[in-house]
Amino acid sequence: MTRPEHTERDEAEETALVPATDEELGKTVAALTADDLEPDDRRRLLGRLVEDIRRRGLGQLFRPKAAVRWMADVVTDVAPHVPVRDRDTLQRHFPGLTDDDLADRLIRNAARGTASVGAVGGGVASIEWVATPTLLSAPVLLAAETVAVVAIELKLIGELHEIYGAPIRGGLGERAGGLLQAWSGQRGVNPLIPGVGLASVLGTAARRELQTSLLKRFGRNLSTLGPMLTGAAVASYLNRRATRSLGEHVRKDLKRKALEG
Repeated sequence: MTRPEHTERDEAEETALVPATDEELGKTVAALTADDLEPDDRRRLLGRLVEDIRRRGLGQLFRPKAAVRWMADVVTDVAPHVPVRDRDTLQRHFPGLTDDDLADRLIRNAARGTASVGAVGGGVASIEWVATPTLLSAPVLLAAETVAVVAIELKLIGELHEIYGAPIRGGLGERAGGLLQAWSGQRGVNPLIPGVGLASVLGTAARRELQTSLLKRFGRNLSTLGPMLTGAAVASYLNRRATRSLGEHVRKDLKRKALEG
């Protein structure tokens, strides 16, 4: 008896079983943080992130507590891959702007980016209200949207630190740890606290703070599942507002620390 021919569908199914690596997730997330993405490109990248997350562990996302722990792991893994432009690069990209004007531009761009993620996610979810069985993918979509939004905000935080003369120092792990703690607390990184790396983020207290912040974002992103296109509109608005608020909190803290220093 001859062996059945190995089809492209078989290969696709086998590939789907292979967990996404941190590098694959990191590349997708890094691309999603770009300022000037077209809606179609953002939709394509969010779709890729959904597939990466689906391969990484779908079952965890159907249990709320496990889902938050799982997202904390994913965000911690992708944080070192978030591209943060240094001060010189930012000044080349946005010539002639004062520090405050440049901060305004970055906050506006980041808010626009997270709003776009919300709109894309809401648009996808609106289709799933028509095709009910595909609602099974809703937890994956919410997780992907949350991770994408957090990545854009981590980039914003890192670049605000660059603008206000307080770049986050250290290796990839230390910088990622500083970004995550700043995101969780909506504040600037304290340069007087040494060793704030990924190991510190994984500590009990810091990890609880990260998980609590992720839970709030995950809950807010439930608006994506609103019927038809209302989900897209609400998610876009809430993402934009939350990112602006985060950016302003971090900027205010950085300016206060600069004056005290």
